[in-house]
Amino acid sequence: MSMQQEYDYLFKILLIGNSAVGKSSLLLRFADNVFNESFLPTIGVDFKIRTFDLNGKTVKLQIWDTAGQERFKTITNSYYKGAHGIILVYDVTDKQSFKDVENWLAEVEKYANENVVRVLVGNKVDLESKREVTQEEGKELADSLNIRFIETSAKNSSNVEKAFITLANEIKAKVAKSSEAMPIKTGTGPRITPDQQQNTVKDNGCC
Repeated sequence: MSMQQEYDYLFKILLIGNSAVGKSSLLLRFADNVFNESFLPTIGVDFKIRTFDLNGKTVKLQIWDTAGQERFKTITNSYYKGAHGIILVYDVTDKQSFKDVENWLAEVEKYANENVVRVLVGNKVDLESKREVTQEEGKELADSLNIRFIETSAKNSSNVEKAFITLANEIKAKVAKSSEAMPIKTGTGPRITPDQQQNTVKDNGCC
């Protein structure tokens, strides 16, 4: 691979879902392999980047962690534009967060690209004794949407890698099938500007 071509694909990923379902913790676990017990809600948006090899191709994920609170909807809605993939996250110990997936799906339909790849993630499976949403319920919802379903734990890292890699694989497959799409080369993909960096607050959210 030449010095000019740092990666073959650059995919923009969004993490969406209610506040406190563990979006930030999933991001931190995948990007930095760390977990923080404390919970500080994301203010607006945060992002991290991870580059890895996927079936012989270098894939760079630009992952955006969006605030789950209603008051940040105006800010976060703009980040749907240009997203290649979306991870819809709910907390398996919080039934309401599962019910609200329907509302988040409506946001996706309204603001995201028509062909955006979606994955449903039920987080915090390490808290099995507090579970309010069964695995079967999650799978049933995902099947009805014709999308992949994965249960995760940011705390013990269970299936976190799988969730992001699964999404990246599906996006890569969709790009490969498109006659118009070409690998996104260095300097041609979505950019993170200094202003965007200043307007984000990093969050060590809950599991």
